Amino acid sequence: MAVYTEVSDEDLADFAAQYAIGAVLSCKGIAEGVENSNFMLVAETGTYILTLYEKRVRREDLPFFLTLMEHLSARGVECPLPLQGTDGRALRELCGRPAAIVTFLSGMWPRRIAPFHCAGLGEAMARMHMAGADFPMRRANNLSLAGWRPLFEACRERADEVKPGLAAQLADELDALEASWPTGLPAGVIHADLFPDNVFFRGETLTGFIDFYFACTDQLAYDVAVCLNAWCFEPDGQFNVTKARLMLGSYRRVRPFLREELDALPWLARGSALRFLLTRLYDWLNHPAGAFVRPKDPLEYLHKLRFHQQVRGPGAYGLD
Repeated sequence: MAVYTEVSDEDLADFAAQYAIGAVLSCKGIAEGVENSNFMLVAETGTYILTLYEKRVRREDLPFFLTLMEHLSARGVECPLPLQGTDGRALRELCGRPAAIVTFLSGMWPRRIAPFHCAGLGEAMARMHMAGADFPMRRANNLSLAGWRPLFEACRERADEVKPGLAAQLADELDALEASWPTGLPAGVIHADLFPDNVFFRGETLTGFIDFYFACTDQLAYDVAVCLNAWCFEPDGQFNVTKARLMLGSYRRVRPFLREELDALPWLARGSALRFLLTRLYDWLNHPAGAFVRPKDPLEYLHKLRFHQQVRGPGAYGLD
């Protein structure tokens, strides 16, 4: 989360008046994340999150995201619930941006990942996948295989500014993924961005997921692969097989993996690593001077990619 668009007191009051939340008592920007402008909104009826969707989020995708949160919440998945205004609509405009208010989710995201975090994540992710099985809407994952080559081409000429030889390494990996990408695995709704700052805990209890604005329809095991990369590497770059075993083990107790999904995990993890390497690389090379949000290091994901390139089966992730 972050703040890119400032909202005046007058515009905020007019916007809030379209909801049955009472008067606004305070509104403070949330300076985390990279995609949208987010504010903690305190009104007479409680605390909420106000989001203004910035240019990177396509307006036509917003009904999918908001309806998905409503669907998952109705099936017991802890996540923010979009508020409907007095006219019955959840999505409207503020300061020239699409905007919505969602309920506040209690808890904090873990700054230091412990094994119990990974176990809790695996179980909750599997329950989310199961709850989304009957979600009727579909949205393609535009940051999966078909989207990686255009993103790479946008970075190719300057990639070696970040690391000499990086462009050639990325080209080779993209060729390999296009030749061997797994298909035909169980698919459904995935979050696609379950990084630690999108998962809240209170003590050792997972309290919910936030930030569904990359959610899409894709192979369920790809969501698992994203989490292997986001949760199971230590700050020094070492892969923690204990954390991976706990995450995968708690997941499959709720939703058992097919053998084909386990066999595909190394390729899916490579693809996930390349996806975040490329988006971070693009942001790094196109970061506006003086921007409030600092871009994330793309080379972190080059290291993760190299690890998965050496993996030959699910045993490296702690499973038989």
